[in-house]
Amino acid sequence: MASSFLCLSLLFISLSTAGGFMMYSVDRCNFNSSEPQDIEYIRSYYFRKVEFTRFDSSVGKYVGYTEYGVRNAEEWNKDQGNLAAMRAQKETYCVNNIGIDYSSALTKSAKPYVRLHSTVTASSHHPAMLVCSVYDFYPSKIKVSWHRNGEEVTSDVTSTEEMADGDWYYQTHSHLEYTPRSGEKISCKVEHASLEKPLITDWDPSMPESERNKLAIGASGLILGLILSLAGFIYYKRKARGRILVPTN
Repeated sequence: MASSFLCLSLLFISLSTAGGFMMYSVDRCNFNSSEPQDIEYIRSYYFRKVEFTRFDSSVGKYVGYTEYGVRNAEEWNKDQGNLAAMRAQKETYCVNNIGIDYSSALTKSAKPYVRLHSTVTASSHHPAMLVCSVYDFYPSKIKVSWHRNGEEVTSDVTSTEEMADGDWYYQTHSHLEYTPRSGEKISCKVEHASLEKPLITDWDPSMPESERNKLAIGASGLILGLILSLAGFIYYKRKARGRILVPTN
């Protein structure tokens, strides 16, 4: 899977105490595939829950975030042997473990399903709004995007956060305000760890959703009417068979 939005992490935490205060470091591998170029190794140092120094493989050196951390980073970056060892951690610590963890994440995922529908918009500059609702996916990280004639649309788009359903699954909703144009193709694209390729749902503007609903209701009513009429006819025929006709003058 090549999508870059998904970021999983492999963590290892080391704890120590100094003068009653807790200091700890966190080693983590951020990755969106098992390919080395998609893997980032980070070691962060914390004191009183504040990160003061970090080594990042994408930078290749230590970086300080506090006055104390900056001094640490300057001193540690002078040790070329230490830097070489830290740069090697991406290969020894991350690459050797991520293949197993990445496969595990994929096997425990749940595929989303998508409902694309229109709704009324309160906007004054666009007469139409589409809603792409995505349900029952796991894990929560997901990317929903809009495309018009194959090109991604970034303006007039609003999306909700991933919302937990309370049953381990998640849902999210993305809204696109737009002005319909003849011959255009609008699609909702969903990318998720459970999918081998993006899930693309095209909007069919041939009939407004309200009209499709009216048509479905009308068809259901017609079928129900035919069933009731047929039942009444059968009942009438059965009753007629039991009657005795008496001639009249």
